[in-house]
Amino acid sequence: MHGTRPLRPRALVVAVDIEDPRRPIEPELLEFEALAGAAGADVVERIVQRRERVDAATLVGSGKAHEIAERAKEVDAGLLLVLNELRPRQRKNLERIVPLPIVDRTMLILDVFARHARSREGKLQVELAQLRYRQSNLIGVNADLSRLGGGIGTRGPGETRLEVDRRSIQERVSVLRRQLDEVRRQRATRRAAPRQEPLVALVGYTNVGKSSLLNRLARTDVLVADRPFATLDTTMRRVYLAPGAYVRLTDTVGFITDLPKDLVAAFRATLEELDEADLLVHVVDASNPDWPRQMEAVDATLRELGLEAKPRLVAFNKADAPHGEPALPAGAMLLSAKTGEGIDALRAALAERG
Repeated sequence: MHGTRPLRPRALVVAVDIEDPRRPIEPELLEFEALAGAAGADVVERIVQRRERVDAATLVGSGKAHEIAERAKEVDAGLLLVLNELRPRQRKNLERIVPLPIVDRTMLILDVFARHARSREGKLQVELAQLRYRQSNLIGVNADLSRLGGGIGTRGPGETRLEVDRRSIQERVSVLRRQLDEVRRQRATRRAAPRQEPLVALVGYTNVGKSSLLNRLARTDVLVADRPFATLDTTMRRVYLAPGAYVRLTDTVGFITDLPKDLVAAFRATLEELDEADLLVHVVDASNPDWPRQMEAVDATLRELGLEAKPRLVAFNKADAPHGEPALPAGAMLLSAKTGEGIDALRAALAERG
């Protein structure tokens, strides 16, 4: 007998565009749909509503919500993905009108993280973020999660614990915090050991090619995949720069615009590696026309982590790709982890700063 692969859910994407000139919606929609694909869904249609402000009761307004429910039937959608963050009241009211599992952007990002977590530490971090999000949004607390069927938005290390009561969730959160505190202490002990070589950390938006760059510099084969958040677990390699000159190079989880605060908090133990780095290499996707917004998202996260003053080198990757040669900011480097273009110059720049 031949096994059959489970069908990917058909997803209808919904977004409210308040037409903020500082945040054009199209790049964020494309990014959201890429996240949906990484979570295992097939986007069959998108509905974008333009409003001065989101509706406080249902996000989109009652009339639009009924239109969405009808359209979901017509396209045979089994999942509603909402770009905007849903408040508990909006979610509850929308669920009354649209009889589908509803997953907002934060839940989708958490789901992608859950799919890609491999190490015990990564799984602990994702589970903590999932439970804290559900706790703060009343999801899984006096709510019927069985409608979601263990699919997108519910899977992950904590999926068997999502329908427990508030007290049990808090108890589990406390256990996870203690376990992650132990991880933090172990990391601190390792960092306190004498070291001879500088520590360089790769940072950047998700899917800009940090792991590919690590592979090129260290001549290794760390997992590389063309999807958001393929790398969650920190990877460190020793990298040759010049005769007698080496650095320890570490790859970290990618950032994203408005990275959910529960994820930032949960991954703080991992991100503390950045605080110990002697230099940050901010990797940017040169082929993405939306790179200025992505750069600002990374800068915002670094500010949140108190790392805005850390020495930094900006490296525009994917120079080989179409549109991969933008006008660079002052002091930035252009390179390609795929072809090796600019890699020698990057090694020289790292050696000079070391």
